[in-house]
Amino acid sequence: MKVLVVGKGGREHALITALHESPTETEIYSFPGSDAIFQLAKPTTAKDLPTLINFLVENQIDLCVAGEESYLVTGAGLANECKRVGIPCWGPPKEAAQLEASKEFAKEFMVRHQIPTGGYAAVNDLAAAREAIGGKYPTVLKFDGLAAGKGVAVCPDEASAEDFLDEVLTQRKFGEGRLLVEEFLEGPEISIFVSVVDDAYQILAPARDYKRIFDADEGPNTGGMGAVSSLEMFESEGENLKARIEDEIVRPTVEGLRKDGLPYRGFLYFGIMLTADGPKILEYNCRFGDPEAQAVLPMITGDFAQYVFEGAKGNLQPDLIGFRDGWSICLVSASAGYPASSRSGDVIRGFEAVENARVFHAGTRLNENGEFETAGGRVYVVVARGDTRAEAVANVYRESEKVSFDGMQRRSDIGTRNFES
Repeated sequence: MKVLVVGKGGREHALITALHESPTETEIYSFPGSDAIFQLAKPTTAKDLPTLINFLVENQIDLCVAGEESYLVTGAGLANECKRVGIPCWGPPKEAAQLEASKEFAKEFMVRHQIPTGGYAAVNDLAAAREAIGGKYPTVLKFDGLAAGKGVAVCPDEASAEDFLDEVLTQRKFGEGRLLVEEFLEGPEISIFVSVVDDAYQILAPARDYKRIFDADEGPNTGGMGAVSSLEMFESEGENLKARIEDEIVRPTVEGLRKDGLPYRGFLYFGIMLTADGPKILEYNCRFGDPEAQAVLPMITGDFAQYVFEGAKGNLQPDLIGFRDGWSICLVSASAGYPASSRSGDVIRGFEAVENARVFHAGTRLNENGEFETAGGRVYVVVARGDTRAEAVANVYRESEKVSFDGMQRRSDIGTRNFES
């Protein structure tokens, strides 16, 4: 089976690894890819979406997998173009991908289908934003469009809100777009990943990610500094949690897609807050999360490649995969200056010493000496499993300590924060 994965980060490195290790024999390509990814996958001659579609056709690719979100809404849309040329795509068409591309679209969808979520107001300018906030803090502010996971701010006070409003509505840091002012919801968060194939769906192992740069959830938001995954999270968060999330959020979402005429084949992420009033959805992502994918994918057993291929063709086969017991923890190492900036060119040492753990590259490149060096904000992740959460935490930190570079930033509480000791 010839498979092409679209993306270049740690999530795509993890997806390609899972496809590569599947029993089904695969020949994997990646666009745009990275030096680390190209150790498992072949590069393409593509430069953009049109030339990528040409490459898929000319090389008789059997399956296209959407890793990152941007190509789903670029131009005519990755999945739309794949359908036009008759190539199965694991990723939704542009129309359905608006669930992630527009937070206002997603909120309207939730309200229309009576899916529990927080209240909100959509605004265009500073005056309207301040009026919507109404002096109530903390408040949640979200840029309406795609922002690589950085367009959301939980603002505890007026000063932090004004800083974010300036970035979004004055500086236009994320481009043109409206702003959502949302109700602040309290409780632990949980990330739910679901394989959706038309009217059918399968809930995968849950996860939790850590957005703040510093320990104890301090400092600015990032794209994610680590993640944990375990089936036990469904049990540790309360009785019948999985059933309630399925009944109140997942099933109504899938039914809502059908009612609205929005076809969907691919992963659908549900960011959920477990409030005192029950689970409420914060946002959708129309692909696997990052870095949650790096924690979840090593927990999947079975024939992942065949599972995705069949799903992309419209045939969801849950029995093709299973999930390991225990815990998986992903620990991010970030470059100096992140998230405000990122320093490149720092040589990374120690990858060869890592044992009984996985390393997925997010922002690295090979230098002229054949050494990996930093080339992005989040540089790489180490992922380790354990029979217990404590064992997984010990394993991931032990192995992560073997790898280092100048200016490295790494949290020391991934897997312990937001869990009972």
